[in-house]
Amino acid sequence: MKTIQENDHEFICDIDAPCFHMLVGEELDLVRESKTQVLFRKGENLTKQGTFASYILFIIKGVVKQHLEEGDKNYNLRLIKPGEFVGLSTVFGKNTYNYSTIALTDTQTLLIEKSAIEQLTRNNGQFAFNLIQRYCEQSAMLYGSIRNLMYKQMNGRLADALLYLSGEEWGTYDVFTLLSRKDLSDFAGISTESTVKLLKALEKDGIIQLNDKNIAILNRPVLQEIAEKG
Repeated sequence: MKTIQENDHEFICDIDAPCFHMLVGEELDLVRESKTQVLFRKGENLTKQGTFASYILFIIKGVVKQHLEEGDKNYNLRLIKPGEFVGLSTVFGKNTYNYSTIALTDTQTLLIEKSAIEQLTRNNGQFAFNLIQRYCEQSAMLYGSIRNLMYKQMNGRLADALLYLSGEEWGTYDVFTLLSRKDLSDFAGISTESTVKLLKALEKDGIIQLNDKNIAILNRPVLQEIAEKG
C-alpha cells in the first residue's frame, strides 16, 4: 500500500465520477479535506473482514475482489470496478467490515472518512439517493448469490459465475486472466476439482474455450440456459 501525494505522477486531481458531480462548494471541500489517495498493489487487502472501519474506499482505477471468509474457506461475492464504493454498510451499520476485499490489479483508491460521507448523505438528497441506489443493487446481487447456492446444482452455479465474469461491464479488463481456478470455484460455491471437471465438459460440448487461465464464451445462449435451469 502506498499513499499518493500531490507531487506524485500517479496523483489524480479530479475524480470523474457522477456521484461527486452532485457535490458543490463546501461539500466538495469536505471531501477534499477528508480523503487520502492510496495505491494498493496487486494481491494486497483493501479491507479485512471483521476489522474496524474508520473510512470507506472509492475505487478510481483497478479491479477488486469482494469475498466472505469462514475459517479456511472463501466465498466470492462480486468484483468491484472503478466508480464503486467499498464499505458503505459501515457508514450506517456496524463499525467493522462485513467482508474482505483484495486487489486483483494495482488499484488506485480514495480513502474517505466515514463521518464525511454521513454528513454528505444528511445534507445532499441527490448524493444520498445515489448511495441508496448503489446499496440496493449490491443487496440484490447478494440475494441472487444466496438463491443460487440454495437452489442450483453445480453446473448452474458455474454457468452463472462464467456469465457474470464475462460481462461487458468489465470493459478492457480480461477478468479470467486475473483469477485462478480456485477463485472461479469460490464464485460458484463448489470445489476446485468440480470446477475443473465442469469446465472441461463445457469445452468438450463447444460452449467455452480454455486457454491457460483465460476462458472464451463460444455459445452464450446455451450457457444462459444451463444457468437458468440450474
